[in-house]
Amino acid sequence: MDDKDTPLSYALKSLDGLSVGDAFGELFFRRSPYETKFEELPTRWAWTDDTHMALSIVEILKTYGHIAPDALASAFARRYKRDPHRGYAGGAHTLLNQVAKGGDWRDISPKLFGTGSYGNGSAMRVAPVGGYFHDDLKRASEEAQLSAVVTHAHPEGKAGAIAVAVAAAIAANRPYPTGNDFLKEVLPYVPDGITRNRINLAMQISLDALTEAMIQLGTGSEVSAQDTVPFCLWSAAHHLDNFEEALWWTAKGAGDCDTTCAIVGGIVALSTPEIPKSWLEHREPIENS
Repeated sequence: MDDKDTPLSYALKSLDGLSVGDAFGELFFRRSPYETKFEELPTRWAWTDDTHMALSIVEILKTYGHIAPDALASAFARRYKRDPHRGYAGGAHTLLNQVAKGGDWRDISPKLFGTGSYGNGSAMRVAPVGGYFHDDLKRASEEAQLSAVVTHAHPEGKAGAIAVAVAAAIAANRPYPTGNDFLKEVLPYVPDGITRNRINLAMQISLDALTEAMIQLGTGSEVSAQDTVPFCLWSAAHHLDNFEEALWWTAKGAGDCDTTCAIVGGIVALSTPEIPKSWLEHREPIENS
């Protein structure tokens, strides 16, 4: 294994895809992907909390070689305190403010919303975990759960993170399956629940039936794991060989565009030969962020 083929290199490639997808998707809260050409987009695309939290994931993987929940919670809180205006949702504001003041995530996370959060935040940031542990799907699922529980204690919140990390791990291995075969490989690792049921449902939706997928799977309008992850996996499964097509297709699903595109970008970055240079150049830099 050379320096360009290490667990961290896979995580970093996924981070690039995630952050480009995040910044690209954020553009479509203000414009239509059906009526916009690449050349008409702004020259600088700002990323959001999806990338901000993924930076902490990669930091912990680089430092420890695995997800260390206490260190991850501290990294989340440190970045949040430094730059809290990246589009964080209410639950994240509550938890990260308390952790930054010395609170224990073990006490705070399970109490969010009464049952623990099942928001899509655990899934939006996790693809680099799949990249890092791409050679061991079971380990990828276990580490994804560890990364999720710090902020998302609800079973669906953890299931969403597991599904995305395993999908990213599968995408990183050649030859990778596509379409329904891809989704079938993810399913054994996803716990029973709504997220898993909707991934099953995704296998009944044809690759060109975008409107049906939006209606049946959801595209993040509820900002929940179960309303976001199945659509993202369906979109990624049918576009694993083309980063640009995957992101445009996902943006056309509307909903929580920055998060759906971040998830798909983090997965598909690992299966495509490269992320287009022009897309990377448009994304706000992530160095020293």
